[in-house]
Amino acid sequence: MARIIGLENFEVFQAGDCKSGLKKLEQNPVDVVLCDVKLPDGNGVELTQIIKEKYPNVEVILLTAYGNIPDGVQAIKNGAFDYIVKGDDNNKIIPLLHRAIEKSTLTKRVAQLEARLETKFSFDGIIGNSKTLRQAIELAKKVAVTDTTVLLTGETGTGKEVFAQAIHQSGERKNKNFVAINCSAFSHDLLESEMFGHIAGAFTGANKDKKGLFEEAHNGTIFLDEIGEMPLDLQAKLLRVLENGEFIKVGESKVTQVNVRVIAATNRNLLKEIENGHFRQDLYYRLSVFQIPLPALKDRPSDIEQLALNFLQFFSIRTNKKIKTISDDCLQLLKRHTWPGNIRELKNIIERGVILETETTLTPGSLPLELQQLQDETRNDATTILSAFSLAAAEKIHIQKVLNHTNGNKTETARLLNIALTTLYRKLDEYRIQ
Repeated sequence: MARIIGLENFEVFQAGDCKSGLKKLEQNPVDVVLCDVKLPDGNGVELTQIIKEKYPNVEVILLTAYGNIPDGVQAIKNGAFDYIVKGDDNNKIIPLLHRAIEKSTLTKRVAQLEARLETKFSFDGIIGNSKTLRQAIELAKKVAVTDTTVLLTGETGTGKEVFAQAIHQSGERKNKNFVAINCSAFSHDLLESEMFGHIAGAFTGANKDKKGLFEEAHNGTIFLDEIGEMPLDLQAKLLRVLENGEFIKVGESKVTQVNVRVIAATNRNLLKEIENGHFRQDLYYRLSVFQIPLPALKDRPSDIEQLALNFLQFFSIRTNKKIKTISDDCLQLLKRHTWPGNIRELKNIIERGVILETETTLTPGSLPLELQQLQDETRNDATTILSAFSLAAAEKIHIQKVLNHTNGNKTETARLLNIALTTLYRKLDEYRIQ
């Protein structure tokens, strides 16, 4: 049998019993196990279960001289790919091996894709090492393992959906649906239908029943982006879902029950919205059980280079270009920009730069005009700093002295200077202090 299989260009490992067979599996990358039912130290049907528990991507084909229905049924229950009787196996075994290999390969690919997705949407996929970002990540990790409602706050483009995905992926609901909806993207009636669904005939154009996103997210997570844009009457319905896990579809009278974790996000000051009568106070307190503020990009300048290089690599591959680095002048301009659009703006600018760049290094000439104009301001600032009589020059010298005193410890330097760490980082960039 080993010789026949080997002639088909398969690499074959042989073992005479369960113990040595499991040892071979530990030592070699195996796709398919071809196994007798009766073995000197065990039973192939039982061995199948052990193999599938330890190596779920390995397919097992069982051979027996004494085929019986109960063994065959149990073998399949234990995860066997097939169960065949010796004697008529010569013509079957090679095609069967090829099919088992195909299934094993496909299973491995799916596992690899799932691993990539898990990495992409995990906290490890969030780029940056600044203190403010790390603090937000630590908070998110702590709440992720619970089922608590989360409110993410911060400017537009700070990565609220990325955080929501990471919280979902790190929780017990990670194998269930993650559903996202932007509350500012729909009119009142459409938003209600999208969130809660409707029945046929509920309104003009409602030709059939439709599940709402809350129902789609049952046992999973729903992410409500721009929650501050939600109309007041829909806020009341959302409050009911949060408190009782129930809602009524548009045009229906019976109650639908769901079990959903809610993560909401906003770039508005909801306390001011409450004062102005645009947001329900009871909903705010229900949503903000655990609030995580996300830092703006201008408050984490030390992360700009890492983010820019990540986007550069991504868009270089997508556009089939070989742009590998960013010039120092270009990086300085990126760090001087105030980033009103935050990470989303940086991503768009790098994408534009990759499209325009003709060299292997991203240069200032590929950046938008408003960033290129910062070059003149940089030169003017540098001249000012070099002036012996300027206040900025004195500040630069003092910061450098304190840095030297703390042996480069920025946290301690900021404490001694009595300024925020983010302010220190901004001044280090501004004065080009390494």
